[in-house]
Amino acid sequence: MKKAIIIGATSGIGQEVARILVQQGWRIGIAGRREDVLLHMQQAVPGQIEIQCLDVTKNDAALRLNELIDRLGGMDLFLLSSGVGFQNRSLEPEIELSTARTNVEGFIRMVTTAFHHFKKTGGGHIAVISSIAGTKGLGVAPAYSATKRFQNTYIDALAQLSRMQRLNIRFTDIRPGFVATDLLRNGKYPMLMRADKVALCIVRSLERKKRTVIIDRRYRLLVFFWRMIPRWLWERLPIKN
Repeated sequence: MKKAIIIGATSGIGQEVARILVQQGWRIGIAGRREDVLLHMQQAVPGQIEIQCLDVTKNDAALRLNELIDRLGGMDLFLLSSGVGFQNRSLEPEIELSTARTNVEGFIRMVTTAFHHFKKTGGGHIAVISSIAGTKGLGVAPAYSATKRFQNTYIDALAQLSRMQRLNIRFTDIRPGFVATDLLRNGKYPMLMRADKVALCIVRSLERKKRTVIIDRRYRLLVFFWRMIPRWLWERLPIKN
C-alpha cells in the first residue's frame, strides 16, 4: 500500500487531496493545527489515517513530522499544502512577517525534513502547493507573491541538488490560481475554482510525476501572457485582487 504525508490537511485543497488518496487506497498521514478536524478525518476511515497536530511555524514541527512518518511506517509522497496569504496594501509589518513565517520559514522546515527522509530511505516524491502569484510581484499582496516566488525557486534548487547528489527524489511544484477555500473567504476573486476539482487535477498530475503544474487551462493562458508583460508596463497596471 502506498503511503503519503499531507501537511495542511485540515481544510481546503489539502483535505480534498487526502480524501481522494484515501479513496484510491493510499495509507496517509495528515497534519495540521486543528486537532478536532484531524480526529474527525481519522475516525471516518479507521486504520487508514495517522494524524499529527503540527504548526509549521514552530521549532518542533520537524520533530513532529518525523514522528508522523515513523507512525505511518515511511512515505512515498510528501505534499505540503499549508500556506497563508493576505492582501496588504497598507504594508502592515506583522502581516508581511507572519506570511513569511509560514510560507518561507515553515516551508523550509517541512520540505527539508522530507528531503532528508527521502535521501536516507532511497527516494520519494516531494510536492508543494505554491501559486501562480509567484509569477509576478502583486502590489496588493507583496509578501504573498514574494514568498510564492521563493517557493518556486527553492524547489528548483532542491531538484538540482537532488540530481547533483544522484538521489531518486522527484519534485512537483503545483501552482493554482484562485481556489474557493478559507484563505479567500474575505474578498471577491475572478475565475474562482472549486477545491475538489483542483484536488483531482493535483492527484492526476502527481500520478504523472509532472514537474510543474499550473491549474487550470485559463490560468495557464493567464500566466503565459503575464510573463510577456514588461516590467515598466506591469508596474502601471491597476491590479485590484
